Amino acid sequence: MPLDLSDESQYDRARLRQWARGRARSSGVDRRDLLKLFAAGAAAGSLGLGAAGTAGAVTAGDVTAAGATTAAAAAPGTVKPLPPELFTIRGTNAETNFAALRGTGQLTPLDRFFVRNHTVTPRLDAHDWRLKVWGDALAGGPVDFSYDRLRALPAVERTLFIECAGNGRSFYTTQQGQQVTGTAWTLGAIGVARWHGARLSDVLKRAGLTRAAVDVLPRGLDDEVVTNGVNLGRVRRPLPVSKALDDVILAYEMNGEPLPPDHGGPVRVVVPDWIGISSIKWVGDIEVSGQPLYTPWNTDLYRLFGPDQPPQGSAPLTRQTLKSAFELEHGATVPAHRTRLLTGRSWSGAAPVHRVEVSTDGGHRWQRARLHDAPRRGSWVRWSLPWTPRATGPTALLARATDATGRTQPATTAHNTQGYLFDAVVHHQVTVV
Repeated sequence: MPLDLSDESQYDRARLRQWARGRARSSGVDRRDLLKLFAAGAAAGSLGLGAAGTAGAVTAGDVTAAGATTAAAAAPGTVKPLPPELFTIRGTNAETNFAALRGTGQLTPLDRFFVRNHTVTPRLDAHDWRLKVWGDALAGGPVDFSYDRLRALPAVERTLFIECAGNGRSFYTTQQGQQVTGTAWTLGAIGVARWHGARLSDVLKRAGLTRAAVDVLPRGLDDEVVTNGVNLGRVRRPLPVSKALDDVILAYEMNGEPLPPDHGGPVRVVVPDWIGISSIKWVGDIEVSGQPLYTPWNTDLYRLFGPDQPPQGSAPLTRQTLKSAFELEHGATVPAHRTRLLTGRSWSGAAPVHRVEVSTDGGHRWQRARLHDAPRRGSWVRWSLPWTPRATGPTALLARATDATGRTQPATTAHNTQGYLFDAVVHHQVTVV
């Protein structure tokens, strides 16, 4: 019986076997170079990132999670301001300080939406922008879409989170004592926005999609990424055609405004529930292939390697995991005998979050938090719990979410060397005075 390749896990296992047998095609990188990177990932767990240090120590000027060396500067090459009360600068990236989300509503304001850049933000004119759709699984030749032509297609609007696969990475080191490579995110590499744009499925059908299509590969217009002497090209990562035709959006508006440069303007891909690298920013062309495609972003990067993982690494990562975060500064000082309202947010890539529990004594006792949003897939829920601390001294606040699949955040996360998909309950340290 043939595999159901609309099932993501079966699709990825099949693609890995095809790659190993030489029946999948590398995209934009010499196959020999890609094989070297692939082997390095299986052996060392990273794309030559071992010298970058651990996630707990990565700063501006170090190697980012994509392996690109950044300039030793105080801020990445972004367009919008990055005030320290809103962001923590991490190499070419800017992490949202989660406490800055308190009171902002369900949507993340544009001025505090996190930035994940492999290089720097390009400045692109919407009137000059073109999207080229091409490949051997189209009925005809390449088809170009202008900005106006894309906006003329039927539009959809969805509230969805985008989250870096490494969000929470630093807790492998600070909480579990395990060394990982990559950008030292805490929990602020996520944002929820109302995305407005065209369905990718409509674009593909108008371009002449055929039944031979297997992979759909969006490519960004940012600078090429070079690491260890290998030019990896522009950021790109294939989607199975079943996902591309399901719910993927080519977004040109964000929270009711034209898509800002730092978030992929004029047009970006938005892939609901999947890790952020799938939602390619500044999309400029889309290859539609009759063969499985591989790039560095689904061979060595964005797979799980390590002693707790399969010998040759996991399948390429797709769906995001389950997390919770307090809207409170880490290490905050809290007055005793005074009631305060603890607030936070929880989310899952698998299903809506329907329960959040909070512990104010390091995990000994748990209370159910009040949810302030109707649980919806693809978004987060805001929650709150009143707390009157009695004893003074250091303590840990914990929040754990349960989604509609019945999965609850665990106490620990299985280690992987690149620090992806941390989903354990985070110990949020505070001091009561």
